[in-house]
Formats: sequence, structure tokens, C-alpha cells
Amino acid sequence: MSRPNILFIMSDDHASHAISSYGSRINQTPNLDRIADGGMILQNCFCVNSICTPSRANILTGKHSHLNGVKTLSDPLDGRKPNVAKMLRADGYQTAMVGKWHLGHGGDADPTGFDYWNVLPGQGLYHDPVMLTPEGRTTHEGYATDIITDFSLEWLQNRDKERPFFLMCHHKAPHRPWDSDEKHAHMFEDEDVPMPDNFFDDYANRSNAAKEAKMRVFGHMTESDLKIDTLGPPPDGLSEKELANWQYQRYIKEYLRCVASIDDNVGRMLDYLDAEGIADDTMIIYTSDQGFFLGDHGWYDKRFMYEESLRMPFLVRYPREIQAGSSSDAMALNIDFAETWLDYAGVSIPDDMQGTSLRPILNGETPDDWRTSMYYRYWMHLTHHYVPAHYGIRTHRYKLIYYYGEALGTTGSIDEPKAPEWELFDLEKDPNEMCSVYDDPTYADIVTELTAELYRLKAEAGDEE
Repeated sequence: MSRPNILFIMSDDHASHAISSYGSRINQTPNLDRIADGGMILQNCFCVNSICTPSRANILTGKHSHLNGVKTLSDPLDGRKPNVAKMLRADGYQTAMVGKWHLGHGGDADPTGFDYWNVLPGQGLYHDPVMLTPEGRTTHEGYATDIITDFSLEWLQNRDKERPFFLMCHHKAPHRPWDSDEKHAHMFEDEDVPMPDNFFDDYANRSNAAKEAKMRVFGHMTESDLKIDTLGPPPDGLSEKELANWQYQRYIKEYLRCVASIDDNVGRMLDYLDAEGIADDTMIIYTSDQGFFLGDHGWYDKRFMYEESLRMPFLVRYPREIQAGSSSDAMALNIDFAETWLDYAGVSIPDDMQGTSLRPILNGETPDDWRTSMYYRYWMHLTHHYVPAHYGIRTHRYKLIYYYGEALGTTGSIDEPKAPEWELFDLEKDPNEMCSVYDDPTYADIVTELTAELYRLKAEAGDEE
């Protein structure tokens, strides 16, 4: 086969530091590791807007949020516009989308470019989910991760085996509220999962944005998040620190149980490729729509440009081109994915896409002119977790963040201006981003240099707001 099949498996909110290939100290993911062991792991893959709906639009369109029209959770993707599935389909690929769409429904927002789609409405349910197809809604008994895999495998089994395929298998898990299945319900029951070293962060030496965010595991989780009704309340007589640990354990164990189900189902997909004899002809990618805080800085959720939120896992296997057991530190972005698929498929890449094909990186060659900095922008001002709108730049060593703190009329944002703030982190000296050095005079030249590069990248991206 001259053109690869493309199997893209994406979870929701799966942090790379909960994958054993990335050195997780809290869980094991043996099936995800099969992809990494047989291919390449990208150590520096980042999203350009760390929130579910926009990231999905970035991936499908290869464009930043201000150009694809999806800046916030409340913006649907206009299905009349080009996307990578349409381009692959027009060039002979059979295309399918199964699972979490989360880009709107009805009108022009339903999936387009797919021969087959069967998706969750909105966030969807973990148990007995409703699924939408062009024919309407149907409730399916069982667990969402299993069901999404079932439908993906069914479509693969019934495909035209003479033509290449492009399948987007999108899981709901491990998104909040982290409802595990019966198979994994007792994992970690008799052990404590290690807390991050900065769980009890006091947010000193940083912006007010960090201090004011409402996403602390100990303090902002609801009784529903903590499964008080179903799994029971905490024991009486706990100290404040003991109660904080109890809440963290309740959260992280349910999260990791959801991850375990994903890992099992990725294994089912890999086994199918092996059984069909098409593993060598298939590019399989595992990623998440963004990262997630797993108690880091005391938080859950994402949105911030901090590492745990910004960073995406990216594991890829394609035996015909990608060396097994390889790794790259080159900077990759989610707006690169579409161009990468088009490149491997031999389809012309539109001039208005804003990423770069990762093919040379995946082949073990980093071009001399490969990016050494990236532009990020989070638009959804203050909604849900009181995280202010901000943009920034990350290089291999530094991160500069500007909290401009305005809604700017974006859909679903809260119109409550906040005082602008800056943060600068030296990631070499402070990898956990505990102390901003923006006002440290010894970094004055770095601030000047990074500020200029930030606005160069902003202009290059066509972001004029």
C-alpha cells in the first residue's frame, strides 16, 4: 500500500504524565506503550488553546482559533468550511468519526467530511450513552469507552479493504466527572497514589491569575466530583492535610481508572490491526485534546499555559517509515496534525493552514529551520474556573505569559475585566513553574527578546486582537 491508513485515537484531558511511556510515577499504560515502543514519542507536543472544543477545531482545520472561528467552548465549528477529513475523502480515503465530537450539533455544526459518523452529544455520558448519527439518537447500554471502540472496530471491519482509511476514534474519558467502569472500579483500592510535590502550592511569586483560579482539588471540587453519594464521604476526624489527601486520592484514582479503560481499548484496536495484517500499513496516533492538572499546583482542569495543561501526549507508530523506540524533542503543535496526515496521504496542503508537517521529525530528522518557539492563546475569559484570558510564547527554555484579562466579546466568556499581568518562567531552573522571574532584573534582556518574539509570532499567526 503506497498510502497509509490513518488511525487517530484521541482521549479527552489525558495528561502525558499519566502515561508510562512519559515516565508516569502514578500508573502504567502497557497498550499505549506498545505504540511508543513500536514507533516514536514526541516529548514536546503542545496545544495552541488548552480547552476541548477549540483544540478539536485546531486539529481538524490546521488553524489557530481566531481563524477557524472556534475560540471557546461555546463556538461551534462551521461544517461548510474546509477540514482535513474533507480533503482526505476527496482524494480517495474512506473517513469516519466515532465518539466525542464536541464541536456543536445541528445546522452546520454536525460532522462533515466523514463517510460515517456516530458521536456523543456534547460531553456525552460515561454509562449507557446516547449516540448521534445522521439518522438520529440511540441509547447504547454499556460503558462509553468500550462502546466507542466497538463502533470503531465495526466500521473498520466493514470498510472497503481496497482503499485507505482515516478513522478518528475520540474517547470521552478521562474527562470530568471521571466515572470508571466496573472492570477497573477497584484499581488502586489498597494503595495511596503519590501526590505531586507542589500539591500544596501557595501561589507565591506568581500572578493573581494563579491565586484566584477556582480549580483546586482541595477546595473547589464538588460532592459529585468526589463521588460522595456513590463511593461514600471521607472518614471523620481527618486533619486538613489528611482531608486534602483523601480528596486527591478519590479524584486521581477515578481519573486513572478511566485511563486504564482507554488503555485496554487501545489494546483492542492494536490487536485488530495485527489480526487483519495491516499494522505495517497503518499510522496509528494516540493523543489527547490537551493536557490536564493531576493535582499539580493543587489543581484539576486545564486552560492555563502552564506545562501540565499545555503539553499533549503524542505517540505514533508507522513501521514503514518511523523507527521503533524513537523519540524527538522537536516542538510539535496540534495545528501540525492535519498537514502531517495530508503529507503522508500525498494530498496537497492548503496554503492557509498554519502548521507544518511533522513527517521529517517522525523520520528522525529535524530541519535546520524547525520552530524553536510557539504561540498560545486561551480566549474563554473567567468562565467555569475563573482563569483569565491570556496569550504567550514558549521556547525550549523559557515561557512568557501575558494575562490581558478581557472577554473581548468572545462567546461564553464573562465580561469582567482583570488587571493585566505578566509571568516569565525559566523552565531549565524552574521546570514546575513555581516562581515567575518577570520582574527579576537579571532577566530584563530575556523579557525584551521574548516579548518581541511573542508579538512576531502573534502577527505571523494573523492574530490581530
